[in-house]
Amino acid sequence: MASEDASLRALESLMTEFFHDCTTNERKREIEELLNNFAQQVGAWRFCLYFLSSTRNDYVMMYSLTVFENLINKMWLGVPSQDKMEIRSCLPKLLLAHHKTLPYFIRNKLCKVIVDIGRQDWPMFYHDFFTNILQLIQSPVTTPLGLIMLKTTSEELACPREDLSVARKEELRKLLLDQVQTVLGLLTGDLLSNLLQSPSSAKLLHQPIPILDVESEYVCSLALECLAHLFSWIPLSASITPSLLTTIFHFARFGCDTRARKMASVNGSSQNCVLGQERGRLGVLAMSCINELMSKNCVPMEFEEYLLRMFQQTFYLLQKITKDNNAHTVKSRLEELDESYVEKFTDFLRLFVSVHLRRIESYSQFPVLEFLTLLFKYTFHQPTHEGYFSCLDIWTLFLDYLTSKIKSRLGDKEAVLNRYEDALVLLLTEVLNRIQFRYNQAQLEELDDETLDDDQQTEWQRYLRQSLEVVAKVMELLPTHAFSTLFPVLQDNLEVYLGLQQFVVTSGSGHRLNITAENDCRRLHCSLRDLSSLLQAVGRLAEYFTGDVFAARFSDALTVVERLVKVTLYGSQIKLYNIETAVPSVLKPDLIDVHAQSLAALQAYSHWLAQYCSEAHRQNTQQFVTLISTTMDAITPLISTKVQDKLLLSACHLLVSLATTVRPVFLISIPAMQKVFNSIIDASAQRLTDKAQVLVCRALSNTLLLPWPNLPESEQQWPLRSINHASLISALSRDYHSLKPSAAAPQRKMPLDDTKVIIHQTLSVFEDIVENISGESTKSRQICYQSLQESVQVSLALFPAFIHQSDVTDEMLSFFLTLFRGLRVQMGVPFTEQIIQTFLNMFTREQLAESILHEGSTGCRVVEKFLKILQVVVQEPGQVFKPFLPSIIALCMEQVYPIIAERPSPDVKAELFELLFRTLHHNWRYFFKSTVLASVQRGIAEEQMENEPQFSAIMQAFGQSFLQPDIHLFKQNLFYLETLNTKQKLYHKKIFRTTMLFQFVNVLLQVLVHKSHDLLQEEIGIAIYNMASVDFDGFFAAFLPEFLTSCDGVDANQKNVLGRNFKMDRDLPSFTQNVHRLVNDLRYYRLCNDSLPPGTVKL
Repeated sequence: MASEDASLRALESLMTEFFHDCTTNERKREIEELLNNFAQQVGAWRFCLYFLSSTRNDYVMMYSLTVFENLINKMWLGVPSQDKMEIRSCLPKLLLAHHKTLPYFIRNKLCKVIVDIGRQDWPMFYHDFFTNILQLIQSPVTTPLGLIMLKTTSEELACPREDLSVARKEELRKLLLDQVQTVLGLLTGDLLSNLLQSPSSAKLLHQPIPILDVESEYVCSLALECLAHLFSWIPLSASITPSLLTTIFHFARFGCDTRARKMASVNGSSQNCVLGQERGRLGVLAMSCINELMSKNCVPMEFEEYLLRMFQQTFYLLQKITKDNNAHTVKSRLEELDESYVEKFTDFLRLFVSVHLRRIESYSQFPVLEFLTLLFKYTFHQPTHEGYFSCLDIWTLFLDYLTSKIKSRLGDKEAVLNRYEDALVLLLTEVLNRIQFRYNQAQLEELDDETLDDDQQTEWQRYLRQSLEVVAKVMELLPTHAFSTLFPVLQDNLEVYLGLQQFVVTSGSGHRLNITAENDCRRLHCSLRDLSSLLQAVGRLAEYFTGDVFAARFSDALTVVERLVKVTLYGSQIKLYNIETAVPSVLKPDLIDVHAQSLAALQAYSHWLAQYCSEAHRQNTQQFVTLISTTMDAITPLISTKVQDKLLLSACHLLVSLATTVRPVFLISIPAMQKVFNSIIDASAQRLTDKAQVLVCRALSNTLLLPWPNLPESEQQWPLRSINHASLISALSRDYHSLKPSAAAPQRKMPLDDTKVIIHQTLSVFEDIVENISGESTKSRQICYQSLQESVQVSLALFPAFIHQSDVTDEMLSFFLTLFRGLRVQMGVPFTEQIIQTFLNMFTREQLAESILHEGSTGCRVVEKFLKILQVVVQEPGQVFKPFLPSIIALCMEQVYPIIAERPSPDVKAELFELLFRTLHHNWRYFFKSTVLASVQRGIAEEQMENEPQFSAIMQAFGQSFLQPDIHLFKQNLFYLETLNTKQKLYHKKIFRTTMLFQFVNVLLQVLVHKSHDLLQEEIGIAIYNMASVDFDGFFAAFLPEFLTSCDGVDANQKNVLGRNFKMDRDLPSFTQNVHRLVNDLRYYRLCNDSLPPGTVKL
């Protein structure tokens, strides 16, 4: 044994050295290499066995177990059977002898290694593997060890990794399913129930919770962990009995038993505290088991009764958690509970409502209303914001359930609403109270209103948004109740706001708000915050006043809109946004926010105003005219460079909605609107910020271009509107036109940066105007293009001068792209051809290379926009742009593709392949000439092929893209091929069938084997099926044998097995299953063969 002993000493010192702080990385690499070489030796396991039994060094034990793990998972096939027998007998003995003294992570690793042997050899060569585990559980001394083995077995054998063949995976699952009944009986009958010492499970609920010793708690927690994992994969069947459920629920009570915690803290000893935590943990584990069962949507008929029982138990738990009439004690009870228990319990309630409520609601024995009452208590006493959000989600699910129930069974609407009305009104009132500082200041002040989350909203905004979603869903179900609950609250806060006028005094520098006492300022701050929230609530409800219910709810909506118009006008008139206050850092933002929110709320009613507009058109009411002109009076003072951005943009958005959605005939003749128009075309006026300028110009342009609703063409006043629009555009493009070189002034020298600013400011406005008109009537687009025509020609003349300034080119191409999408018919064929030709001439191979390779993301964006313009061109129906196809395809395949093909970066590729796809999809006859006569004569159209080299080059590019790592490009291109097959029968075309089909299948299969695009397994399987189904005979008879012959890393016998296992099924599910089986087994065989020692004879 000397050599073994010496090796052990050497290994121990190497391990200590490896993990020592002073060891260099170089030395660590040397040691690693040494250890790897040692592990590769035949028979190294014998040394490791000795090390395991003779050392106390954790590192050495871990290393030895890793050697065993490697041997079992990668080399087991090549280990002599005598050695296997020895390992199977020694390792369990070692575990039994030392499990009490080994560190837990070493013990768990040893369990895993033994389970790995079972995964390979049970039941054929290791027949007592599972019976040994059951015996360990049954013997009190080794129960914990047995449970750890059982859980590891469930983890490793039920859903094994891919280092097993599919047949073995299926065998293991079947073997485990055969044992489920026994295991569940053992866990719940013998173990858990005995520990509870219960005379009968039915009475369990009302007994006090037994006190368990530390050992029993540990056993219970392991048993519950096992159950949770088992429930994740076993089917819901007769194995899950009522008594099993009752037992698990009994443990769930441990989580909501605060007495044990209190006792622990009173008695003070650390032992007791740990006990309290352990009991809480049992509750958490029990809830995990219950949630595993709950999450299964498919419930067999006989399981419904269990479900009912389950919810009765839940009801009991919920009562226990929320029992107390005093709100404060409910909240403090929830605070005392383990945080993860509350989380699990909330998950459980969510699963109950989302998955099972529809099943349970019809049972008379289940008290749904009482359940909702308890859920209400539970929701509004959550100790954390996250907990409250999760509960609001549950209510949202419940409201969605009610809404869909009513929609599917309209007859019962009244009955359903009557049943739940009180609960919903209560919910609405409480949610509204929760968003108001008046009732909930302490909690709301904790919310962060500065840091943005992934959804670009602050914690406060998220809180408000989720609350308002609940309010809106109640409004949908009970509109009158919801309105009568919300409006008075809004009224109260509005009174405070509208009453501020009496406190405004004139001071030397302007106006000042004469409210200075600290308490008054704080109350005003809270009232303004609440008003802002309630205005958002009122805006969120706007959709429930339009459509079919417009007439029925007209007076409510009118009341709201009149109030909103009054408030916005009041804010603009007394200029609260510029007022001096005692606490400017708090009150000024509050006043600005209320003003902005009142404009936004009014904007939310623009669809209602549009409906009112069409009604008013018939009755010509003065009331409507007054509403609109007063709104304009409120907006106009805010469209100024002196107003804060937040308020300015809210006013601009409202103006856009009036012009675009409401479209009153008289809008342009309102003095306030004319004032805005004049300020924009006035050259001396100060320009607004970019965003505001774009919005105001959009509103003015839409006012002049969009047809007025309910008026015949003859009354649209197009000639006058056309003149006004031309003067608007002419004023906006004054500076831009001066950039164009002319004969008289070849090129005015202006600093490049100033030129860029003019180009940016002008084109961003024009692009927005065109984009907003693109879906409108021909007349609107005609006028728009007439006004813009000269600017478009200037842009084309300027384009070559800026070809090396990628930021300018980017803006110009954005503008041209928008023109092509929206106004290509109006631009006319000759001019469009001129634009395309200019671009094709400018984007030479050198220019493309410079843009893509040297100008970074802006350069790539320029090329992408150019390709997008060409996408619009190739999609145009008719023959007009067909002459450009050869040069577009040549540009793609000879100029752009060679530059990007080998670059790993995804830039430009997605756009290029979309252009190629659109070229094929919309110009199929450019490649395949099909004549009706030919198809009649042959019965099947075998088209003549034209432009074959270009078609083949495009297909080859698609094939190449599947060999690259970019998963988004892979998914997109696979989708394009499948679409071409669905729409144009691509895979059936002779050229594809005879020269490309099986090349594509081969590439896709290789991708599956290499696992490089695993997320797309399903899509790849379907594509392989669609390709193979064109010629199944060829696939089975020629391709598959050829594919297997070319596979390296597997021997002839294994190839035969793979071929035999691929059944000749021709339906999609079976075929794709066979594909995945082939891929799995091919990888498994390669893994086995790689790990065999050299010179191994395989039989």
